[in-house]
Amino acid sequence: MGKLEYIDDIVRWEEEFDFNYAVKVRFSETDMFGHLNNTVPFVYYELARVEYLKTKGLMQKWLRPESELIPVVADLQCDFLKQVFFDEELKIYVKANSVGSSSVDLHYMVKKANEEICIAGRGTIVQISKITGKGVAWTDDIRSQFLEDKRLAFK
Repeated sequence: MGKLEYIDDIVRWEEEFDFNYAVKVRFSETDMFGHLNNTVPFVYYELARVEYLKTKGLMQKWLRPESELIPVVADLQCDFLKQVFFDEELKIYVKANSVGSSSVDLHYMVKKANEEICIAGRGTIVQISKITGKGVAWTDDIRSQFLEDKRLAFK
């Protein structure tokens, strides 16, 4: 695997993932050559990210009708490392890589059943106010939960 700019040490990076979400590649997610369509990993990232954020208690808070806060994806990146085909079983791993005052940089690692990394990525989400559209700082409790992922440092 070639060097990815957001990964310093691939072995350490891989070891830092705890959370994963399993998917099976559906026929509708492949292109005419039988490969996973290049847009689908972003859907997989979303599925895994939502479940990951549920474990932090955030999705439940954001989804309340009275909640002023929502998450927005500020950027998202995907690197294709190995071919993926119909009916393959994948695990989509998510971890917080760094935490800002109102943002978190999430990293994604997708592995095949044989534990081979086939897709890697990263993206930033920002917690904003629905009213002002501006970032809203994490509470100390949420910040602590993200930092538990692997003793992360603040940006």
